Amino acid sequence: MHLPINHRFRQHWRLLAALCGVYLLAFGVVGAVRTAGLPLFHRGDVDALGLRTNPAFAWLSIVAGAAIVLATVVGRSANHLVNLGAGGLFLLSGLAMLTLLQTPQNILNFEVSTCVVSLLIGSVLLTAGLYGKVGTPRESVAEEVLRHSTRPGDKFTVQPHANQ
Repeated sequence: MHLPINHRFRQHWRLLAALCGVYLLAFGVVGAVRTAGLPLFHRGDVDALGLRTNPAFAWLSIVAGAAIVLATVVGRSANHLVNLGAGGLFLLSGLAMLTLLQTPQNILNFEVSTCVVSLLIGSVLLTAGLYGKVGTPRESVAEEVLRHSTRPGDKFTVQPHANQ
């Protein structure tokens, strides 16, 4: 599988991932405040930032948002790996909760709108993870040669320019 190294839009996707993390943090904090004192898996109509929540979902959002923001601040491969993992988890949880909406197993108190937001955040984070791989200039040049070449051996014979 081809994951681009040092992609020119890497910083843009990193910013979008950071914004997703900040949104999750804000949603989690507002949700934790609004659901304080309720049972952990409460199924009421408490909402935060337009989405239904309960204490468990609020605290999960705080943890996920903090991890994404921390990975964005740290950068390099931490950002790449966290975004890939979190994006996949958000996509899977959005689909899983969509199937469990009208059942007692809807322990995170999801609605269709919450599932849509989870799928959108998962798509942004997964794409940010795919385009967020960081490497040395030599790896970047070798990856570009491989991407434009029909001969797989070219990747190992490339010498980067002296000014990189």
